[in-house]
Amino acid sequence: INLDIYKGEFFGILGHNGSGKSTLLKIILGAYPPDKGGEVQVQGKIIRLALGMGFDSNLSARDNIYLNASLLGIPFKRIGHKFDAIIKFAELEDFTETKVKFFSSGMRSRLAFSIAVHAEADIFLMDEFFGGVGDIRFKEKSEEVFRDSLITGRTIIHVSHNLSTIKEHCQRVLILDHGKAVSIGPPEEVIPVYERLLKKK
Repeated sequence: INLDIYKGEFFGILGHNGSGKSTLLKIILGAYPPDKGGEVQVQGKIIRLALGMGFDSNLSARDNIYLNASLLGIPFKRIGHKFDAIIKFAELEDFTETKVKFFSSGMRSRLAFSIAVHAEADIFLMDEFFGGVGDIRFKEKSEEVFRDSLITGRTIIHVSHNLSTIKEHCQRVLILDHGKAVSIGPPEEVIPVYERLLKKK
């Protein structure tokens, strides 16, 4: 794989399960080394967003906010300043001290999204991060935040199976198949290639 992703670009990655999407993100992040002779150059602060990454089900919502936000690189003092806003946005004011294992999947998703939108970085690696968060009303609220503040001025690398999100936001898309780049280009050109590839599986 040989590609450039530009500052301020919203770049999508598509591929079947096991095609190498998450592995590529981990290589960009520096969690995995590239193959011998390979090189990754990153300019700016980079973090990976995946809903619920770092959650401990036996801890309360309060403790998970501090745990999860610190994994996203937010200092403890700043988490304290943002705590009320995170809980309010997630609509979990009555469940601050409740263990996350008692949360519904929707409550967990709302909490995870609310924490993630407060992350601070130049480059976001989004691994199946967006889509299907909460009920219809919360989806509308989260989509507004996603569109108007989370992605503004940032470089986004977005792994997803959600073609509507890819179509709406991405300037370019990469298709991976068994760790190899099949196609790179604008969504309207690449998505039909991806759909044909899926039919062959």
